[in-house]
Amino acid sequence: MSTRKASATWEGDLQAGKGSFTGETGTLSGAFTVGSRFGADAGTNPEELLAAAHASCFSMALSAGLSQAGHPPKSISTTAACTIEKVGEGFEITSMKLTLKASVPGLDQAGVEKFADAAKAGCPVSKALAGVPISLEVLPG
Repeated sequence: MSTRKASATWEGDLQAGKGSFTGETGTLSGAFTVGSRFGADAGTNPEELLAAAHASCFSMALSAGLSQAGHPPKSISTTAACTIEKVGEGFEITSMKLTLKASVPGLDQAGVEKFADAAKAGCPVSKALAGVPISLEVLPG
């Protein structure tokens, strides 16, 4: 079993305030504001962090599935796009889109798509996002 921790602080009211976070290893940290979440201000936001986690997890799950089947990948590049929208009185993450480009010797596009679909369904972050529609586009490698 593995448990990872991160902490976040927020100072001030929602509109003028600011926040920061740090992961327990010290290699992940950043600042966030309302402007970095919903606008173009410098800083990060929870959706960007969630997208990074999903792209990383999916890539690792795909590599594991391919390797276990005897098709170790040459490269896997995944982009995740996490969308947050106003729904009713609040906000919700309404979709996650994974875009994959992979180079897998010995597998054609259909073969890569088969393994990618399995990785999308099986990676732990996908499972944690079970209430969010997750789409997958596999680009030619």
